[in-house]
Amino acid sequence: MIIAVIGGGAPCTPEIDALAQQVGAEIARRGHLLICGGMGGVMESACKGAKAQGGMTIGVLPTGDARDANAHVDIPIATGMGYARNVIIARTASAIIAVDGEYGTLSEIAHGLGFGVPVIGLKTWTLARSDGSLDRGIIAVGSPKEAVERAEAEGKKRA
Repeated sequence: MIIAVIGGGAPCTPEIDALAQQVGAEIARRGHLLICGGMGGVMESACKGAKAQGGMTIGVLPTGDARDANAHVDIPIATGMGYARNVIIARTASAIIAVDGEYGTLSEIAHGLGFGVPVIGLKTWTLARSDGSLDRGIIAVGSPKEAVERAEAEGKKRA
């Protein structure tokens, strides 16, 4: 299974760094591939966690230079597409785990939900409908282990 980890590219707080590393490690422990945007922040932390457990990581880069990938990416895919690369990540993943994040993360969440890809949220965005009601598209969880368990379960349902 290919599980996406999405989140901001800016340096993480220590809490978010630890959560993202734990998510990446859990994905690897369960024998899944990790796909992300390949840059810094949450993406780098998740890749670092996966590599620490012997996992495989794929980075779909916004730039046209594979050398821009973080040091923990095994397979860099240089797209030169900027945020448009978010579509590739959402289409490739069996499930998406959003950890924290900025507007680029929100874009990936929207693409995933639009394509019917399950989105698991760990300290990330919530969505509201125009009537103010909470949109339940993002499956909120409380821990990295729960995030990966839900991603695995929801991804299998979709397969």
